[in-house]
Amino acid sequence: MELLQLQYFLTVARLEHVTEAARSLHVTQSSLSKTIQRLEEDLGVPLFDRIGRKLRLNEFGRRFLHRAERALFELEQGKQELSDLSSPGHGTLELAVTTASTLPNILREFRKKRPSVQFHVQMLTTQEMVTLLQRGEVDFCLSSPPIKGDGIECQIVFIDPILVAVPKGHRLADRSSVSLTELRDEWFVGVKKGYGTRDIVDAVCKSVGFSPKYVYEGDEPARLSTLVESEIGIAFIPSTARYSSEHVKYLHIENHELEREIALLWNRSRYMSRAALEFREIVVEYFASISKQAKSDDLNSTKKA
Repeated sequence: MELLQLQYFLTVARLEHVTEAARSLHVTQSSLSKTIQRLEEDLGVPLFDRIGRKLRLNEFGRRFLHRAERALFELEQGKQELSDLSSPGHGTLELAVTTASTLPNILREFRKKRPSVQFHVQMLTTQEMVTLLQRGEVDFCLSSPPIKGDGIECQIVFIDPILVAVPKGHRLADRSSVSLTELRDEWFVGVKKGYGTRDIVDAVCKSVGFSPKYVYEGDEPARLSTLVESEIGIAFIPSTARYSSEHVKYLHIENHELEREIALLWNRSRYMSRAALEFREIVVEYFASISKQAKSDDLNSTKKA
């Protein structure tokens, strides 16, 4: 049994399509098929049920996939550990996020401390993030909502209040806070269902007797403030995602704790490089600082009131 056979097997098992797997591996379909066939001959059992060019893992294949993933995972961890020992100031940090609003400040601070370490960031859905975490293919994830799962460490780093953004000139623009029931007849811009903030907001609004009416649903949270500024609709926006603009006013929600939890996630079996450990420290320190600042701002607001 060869390492190449296992690598090819994992790709085919995940894609379940010969053409797509060959394209992903940059090999010919015939070469890929022959490699998988040799692996099956070595094992003495078929690993796939074949339907044209599509393949489906059978019971043998599903059981072997679990072992193959663990074997290749351990080899990759060994490779990373040796790389960290030989070149501690270099390497690449693999990151995934469902919430990106705080990431620029965190990466800026990390780059100051580790200028030779590269980073690669992916914006993912919650389910995609779970998959990469369980495979050990990322060092850290910043996620809202938090994710629970076998082998996944989850550290809540910030409780982020969700605010209401309204355009200048809106009937509520001279207010500092608003009740949810006052928003019953408003038109909203928001992210699609399945995003943490959207699901939290919809559930809380439903609990007070209405469902927000959306005129825009997208997958780019950063665009919402611009749409509000253009008076397309109002929006629920986490405090960490707001941006300074004289044309947008952010209001607090009265009588309801409308907030999201931001969590730092990692696979507890993945090797933690020195750079990764330092990144984790930076994330925790960053959110501690903005939490402290938020409490200070609230205290000053109370004194003024």
